[in-house]
Amino acid sequence: MIPRLFIPPKQSFFLFGPRGTGKSTWLKANMPDAVWIDLLEADQFRSYSARPERLKELVLGANESIRRTENRHKIIAKGDFLAETGKRIIVIDEIQKVPDLLSVVHSLIEKKLGFRFILTGSSPRKLKKTGADLLAGRVIKQAFYPFMAAELGGKFNLTSALKQGLLPLVFSAASPDAVLRTYASLYVREEVQAEGLVRNIGNFSRFLEAVSFSHGSLLNTSNVARDCEVERKTVEAYITILEDLLLAYRIPVFSKKAKRVTVTHPKFYYFDAGVYRSLRPCGPLDRPEEIEGAALEGLVAQHLTAWSSYRGEKNKVYFWRTAAGSEVDFVVYGEEVFWAIEVKNTSRVRPEDLRSLKSFKSEYPQSSAFLLYRGKERLKKGNVLCIPCDEFLLHLSPEKIKIL
Repeated sequence: MIPRLFIPPKQSFFLFGPRGTGKSTWLKANMPDAVWIDLLEADQFRSYSARPERLKELVLGANESIRRTENRHKIIAKGDFLAETGKRIIVIDEIQKVPDLLSVVHSLIEKKLGFRFILTGSSPRKLKKTGADLLAGRVIKQAFYPFMAAELGGKFNLTSALKQGLLPLVFSAASPDAVLRTYASLYVREEVQAEGLVRNIGNFSRFLEAVSFSHGSLLNTSNVARDCEVERKTVEAYITILEDLLLAYRIPVFSKKAKRVTVTHPKFYYFDAGVYRSLRPCGPLDRPEEIEGAALEGLVAQHLTAWSSYRGEKNKVYFWRTAAGSEVDFVVYGEEVFWAIEVKNTSRVRPEDLRSLKSFKSEYPQSSAFLLYRGKERLKKGNVLCIPCDEFLLHLSPEKIKIL
């Protein structure tokens, strides 16, 4: 198993992440003695849906006996198992399937008996309308992401990452292209359709393709609505669904102490470069370098987002764009760093590639400016450090704040 750079908190926590990011795999490897409740299993789903209080019986003890299968991560019956064995870690996988369990978890945490709950989920949407806020301050919210290059080390290949992404489910597959092609449809079928999140699956499927043209760009919902022939408020609802399913996110503009007028629209990204490539239509009128350029920018975005999250959100990810058109792809700003990062899908650094970074530096001289490109050499161009993109990604680790 490839070691992950995620460091779990010592208290109870939510662990959210899209399907296929390896949450369950990581937990089973790192919490081998945990009691495991898998709500994707029909028997357990029916049992806890019918009576969530069964969790309290499992933890505190009951008159029923407990037996375990040969798989040490499965619990079939309930009883006084925890009282007898001294188990203190309880994993509830896909907690959003039975949101009523949250109130039971809350009551058990309030008893301060020393139990640690790890609640995983790939869709926190349901929890927003139930008891997630009930656990605020008692259960930390954490996120799990696709592989980072620093986790893969010598197994990381930039060209492959741009085509297939870094989703563990895809990365470890015998036929990664086939798995990637079915990934989005799996979400549409199992998450969107099963939960009744949208009335028209056809419209939503067209939206998934239409919004892919906004990957790495300013998000204009009116334009997307026109492309997929639905109302703008419908597109806004669809984007919220993507964010709730952890399939996409928006990056806000950096405007702190701005001397110039900046844009207001956020930039949009799918959470993984491979998922973007699988949803982005490609035809004779599409330029391959344009699609690959957006994939490269998205790959950097997902790394910066994961890095920021794994470091405890001490640094936020933004972009910068003035009304006059000067743009820097990413600004990472917070307690620890102030980075301005431009991404170029070129093998050489041209003077015009540095223009926006120099403009940003003139307004924010405290920042460190980096240009990531597809070349092989590290270069210093005035006050801008030019770094090969793969080298930057391999050195970007939540264990440190220095890039090189």
